[in-house]
Amino acid sequence: MTEALSTESRRVSSGQHTFNVRLAGSGPPLLLLHGFTGSSANWLSVLPRLAAEHRVLAVDLIGHGDSAAPPATAAYAMDAAVHDLATLLDALRVSRVDVAGYSMGARLALAFAVDQPARVRCLVLESGSPGLADAAERAARRASDERLAAMLERDGVESFINFWERQPLFASQAALPPARREELRCQRLRNSISGLAGSLRGMGTGSQAPLWDRLPEVHMSTLVLAGELDLKYTAIGRAMAAALPSATLTIAPGAGHSIHFEQPDHYTELLTQFLQKGSGNTPSNASGGTSHGH
Repeated sequence: MTEALSTESRRVSSGQHTFNVRLAGSGPPLLLLHGFTGSSANWLSVLPRLAAEHRVLAVDLIGHGDSAAPPATAAYAMDAAVHDLATLLDALRVSRVDVAGYSMGARLALAFAVDQPARVRCLVLESGSPGLADAAERAARRASDERLAAMLERDGVESFINFWERQPLFASQAALPPARREELRCQRLRNSISGLAGSLRGMGTGSQAPLWDRLPEVHMSTLVLAGELDLKYTAIGRAMAAALPSATLTIAPGAGHSIHFEQPDHYTELLTQFLQKGSGNTPSNASGGTSHGH
């Protein structure tokens, strides 16, 4: 499926760091932001259909894939990541874009929409969060992420990925074919110790300024996605959708945390129909999901 798609990998500078951007397709620009331990390769199963209607820009985020993995924790901070995205779009001559993020990438997508609202046409938040509102909870999460970063630096990437893949968050992926799970594992293993540790310390939920109070400012059309089996993020998704002025909440039946990877066809159907609606076209109704407009 992915072999027939023509893609281009481009090295793009943000002024301070160099990023790898995977480009495919033509049409309205669509920016894809992966999750922690991922890369732009995580989108390959959905890229052909998305690239049929969009100019897809899939970025390896700081510390991931083939992008820079600097030693300074400050380079991974959420505000730095937002600035990097803005400068990358400038370099690619993209003034306004649809943004779809997954997990850590969804937190970044939301932060970008809050900081740069004029540059975001439509927003898709898959298994995302506005951060942790409680200061004590943020401190506990920072301490937990520091322990994970130290473990990673002590034991190496493979040992860390073995641990990471056993998290309850990814339990639903055990039902996937072994070849699919191995594909994801290989993508994760391509990351570096310094990059993943920096991401944990600088871009983790505990280090991020919470955005719950800023949600009423996000007026662009927003699709909030969560997997039915991911109880934590379905609850967060419902709370986010209730606070966003123009949100649609969709709960994907039978899916866990990674809807785009576990159910690529369903994900692309939901995403393309949402973006078509945002462009003024009238799509057929997407099937299979609980959907509520706010």
